[in-house]
Amino acid sequence: MPVSIYYAKVYCCETKKHGTSSLRLHVVNCLKNPHSKETRQSLLTFQPAPSSVGTQSSEGTEGVLGTWVFDQDLIRRALAEMIILDELPFRIVEGQGFRKFVLVCCPRFKIPSRWTISRNIFKIFSDERVNLKKFFRTSSQRVSITTDTWTSVQRINYMCITAHFIDSEWKLQKKIISFVPIYSHKGESIAKALESCLLDWGLKSVFSVTVDNASSNDTALGFLKKKLGSWGCIAVRCKYLHMRCIAHILNLVVQDGLKECDSSVKKVRDAVRYVRSSPARLQKFKSLADLIGVEAKNSLCLDVPTRWNSTYMMLNTALLFQKVFEAYDDHDSSFKSDLGGSVPDFLDWESIQSLVMILKSFYEMTVRISGSLYVTSNTFFSEISDLSCLLKNMEEATEDSVKLMGKNMRAKFDKYWDPRDKIEYMPIQFNQLYGEDKGKTIFDKVIVGLKELFEDYVACFPVQSVEQSDKSSPSITISDSVSVGRPQSLLKSQIKKQKLVSGDLSRKKTELEVYLSEVIVDEDDSFDLLRWWKQQFEMFPVLSKMARDILAVPISTVASESAFSTSGMVLDAFRSSLTPRIVEALVCAQEWLRLTNQPISIEENIDDVERIEKSCATHPALELECLQLLYVYMHHVCVSMIQINVPHEVGKLELELESAHD
Repeated sequence: MPVSIYYAKVYCCETKKHGTSSLRLHVVNCLKNPHSKETRQSLLTFQPAPSSVGTQSSEGTEGVLGTWVFDQDLIRRALAEMIILDELPFRIVEGQGFRKFVLVCCPRFKIPSRWTISRNIFKIFSDERVNLKKFFRTSSQRVSITTDTWTSVQRINYMCITAHFIDSEWKLQKKIISFVPIYSHKGESIAKALESCLLDWGLKSVFSVTVDNASSNDTALGFLKKKLGSWGCIAVRCKYLHMRCIAHILNLVVQDGLKECDSSVKKVRDAVRYVRSSPARLQKFKSLADLIGVEAKNSLCLDVPTRWNSTYMMLNTALLFQKVFEAYDDHDSSFKSDLGGSVPDFLDWESIQSLVMILKSFYEMTVRISGSLYVTSNTFFSEISDLSCLLKNMEEATEDSVKLMGKNMRAKFDKYWDPRDKIEYMPIQFNQLYGEDKGKTIFDKVIVGLKELFEDYVACFPVQSVEQSDKSSPSITISDSVSVGRPQSLLKSQIKKQKLVSGDLSRKKTELEVYLSEVIVDEDDSFDLLRWWKQQFEMFPVLSKMARDILAVPISTVASESAFSTSGMVLDAFRSSLTPRIVEALVCAQEWLRLTNQPISIEENIDDVERIEKSCATHPALELECLQLLYVYMHHVCVSMIQINVPHEVGKLELELESAHD
């Protein structure tokens, strides 16, 4: 006879004599059974506020009280969302530890299989996709696109397309709308993938597409412009479609300058590679650093030669250990011989120090322009002007090496920032960049283009405002002007009529003219540009819509490339069997479900690599396993660093990683 563990009561339940009805009813109605589907008193739960989800708990955590009722479908969806957000393997549901955990927390929950989880994940992706499509269909703002390509460990070329826009609450949003395989990196394949994606999402009002400087992207954007024209997009809207990634161009500019310092950089790179080549050498180097008293949190890191920002990080860290490198030769007899005598000397370190000071400015600029959580289009021209000033100072430097670097960088700068392509309106900066004569001409073209774009928005969003001209009003006659009790109005009407004929009576200003004539707002650290435009919406109803679309334009492709950080974890060496269909579902759904966008932290990546190295040095038996983990992790790190990969460099980088892994 069964005994109720919650009510301490014995029930008879022989099938032939008593049946099971009484026991079944007790299970449902027992007040002390916490797993009863329907209880007379609801269970209270504390639900934290959305802003505090994912943060460390504290006594001041805000939230609301709610009720809880067991729901198999709701728990299964939450499980699928956990796997998506935390990048967990599907097989977690079959693990012994997970099953024990669920048994303790909620015994009534039926754990689904990995195949069911896969179907649930795709359903979540489909549902969220429908919701996002509905949003795009009902909203009026134009979207800006960033796109880039990546090669997975499966040797499949993936293309990521991200939509950027500012919503009705004036919050910057970015949504991955496509993560699909493409057959090649050629312009034709990229163009067809873009066209297919935009048609699928119904996005025919695209403001800009930000891409890197590969020639294939020029071909793809040329094809897309023609398509947008066939979809009814007028010429002025396609005029600013092609946006070049400023981070890519900055990379090319700096790379040309680094060619003049190859000798010193190569010596430091070889020295760092020698120390990092074995756990024993690395441990000896760290012990020597402790002995000398060099305190540095950063660990020695080796650069990827095709990515200057990694070179900057390597050199900047190496400078902290300069004294250790100078003393290392006395503690390791093979150091100088294995490097062929080419160890960094005093002059090399002086050259490296000057180079690091120069690269620091470029690095900080790269960090600023690579943001995806804040608007960057408003800073584009200022950053270009600052870059021009940096190059000018380098060209006027007293050191020949710095002067030569500046000359090479200036040549690359002038190649990509041709003044005919500029869309900026700062006359002083134009004069500084291109001289007074050419700067004035370019400024005039900018004003014409700005007015042309504004007139297009006026046509799309007509309003009864100050934009109506007095010339468009009915002709004023004497009889229309006379009013009883106001004899002076006749004289005013005559004067007004004379000014209309002579053209002296100026029309009322447009929103654009009013905005440009206003005093510039002083900015500080607390100034919120989007909030300011939100507050000015009633004063500038049309111009604010134009500003909303322009401010959403990303000036780098980091947003799309950061998706490869997720995909690198989704498609690691142990999950390479995932199909492109489920990969897209995982990558897209993860971003759609996140409450807030997460910035990339390079420092965290370096700390994790250092932790792996310490484990390898402390436990030599785990060296092979650590190297395997380091290979997988560095594959993730290399696609998540701030600086951008040129497509053909990605495959080269992966081959280098595989060689190191082998």
